[in-house]
Amino acid sequence: MNKKLIVILGPTASGKTSFSLKLAKKLNGEIVSADSRQIYRELNIGTAKPVKKQLNQIKHYLIDIKNPNQHYTVAQYKRDAIRAINKIIKLGKTPFLVGGTGLYIKSLTDNLEIPEVKPDWKLRNKLESEIKNKGLKSVYDRLIELDPEAAYIIDKNNPRRIIRALEIAIKTKKPFSQQRKKGQPLFDILEIGLNPGEKRLTKIINKRANKMIKTGLLKEVKRLIKKYNKKLHTFDAIGYREIIDFLDKKISFKEALERIEKNTWHFAKRQMTWFKKDERIFWVKNYAEAEKLIKNFLKK
Repeated sequence: MNKKLIVILGPTASGKTSFSLKLAKKLNGEIVSADSRQIYRELNIGTAKPVKKQLNQIKHYLIDIKNPNQHYTVAQYKRDAIRAINKIIKLGKTPFLVGGTGLYIKSLTDNLEIPEVKPDWKLRNKLESEIKNKGLKSVYDRLIELDPEAAYIIDKNNPRRIIRALEIAIKTKKPFSQQRKKGQPLFDILEIGLNPGEKRLTKIINKRANKMIKTGLLKEVKRLIKKYNKKLHTFDAIGYREIIDFLDKKISFKEALERIEKNTWHFAKRQMTWFKKDERIFWVKNYAEAEKLIKNFLKK
């Protein structure tokens, strides 16, 4: 297995962007994003997307590849990411897979066989109405009834993932969990994790939320919902949904900021729960430790 891939992962706001840029510069690398929101054009501030200067320093792949109203599945991501990684390897460079979207990363590290099921908008709208009228638990219970194993892989608080899992199970008439089997390894992989710890991460999250507001998140959301339907799944993301609620006069601006901080923290905790299941991850304390691990890995 001579195709080497380095994965830099961790919860949101853990410093993956600056960390991976420094490593990629030092080790002749290019970066493939593993972020399910940064794939969308025009969603910049709320997704903490690398700025133009950073993107110019190191070549990035799978950032700004879709419009907010375009659909993009995990199966599509996996195909595009493999293509990008192989391209980097052919150039004689080191591929870095960087992000916090667990399923995107797992699709590559475990070579998951993901079914290509086109979205059924009629079914989705029906399930969304059920969530609105009966609550998320009602739809989640339906999924677990059809597929008990889904309880171990689907976050019960994530409506998007629940709807997608149900959609796949209903359309294929097979349990969703049985359709995500591991395949033969695609690459020789080193996974490096960043975890600043609860106290520090809370401070970073709050500081970042305030920075997003100061750098124009409100203006970004206003521009997006003027151009696109504000009910798009794409905008059901932290930073966007809270500002949309403020613009709809459902909450105050102060409350919107507080919710962004709180929801980001809960999301980070869910990410850590996901990542901690993977015993292959080396959790590093600093840059020097990561660099040493990578250099030894590349020498093998």
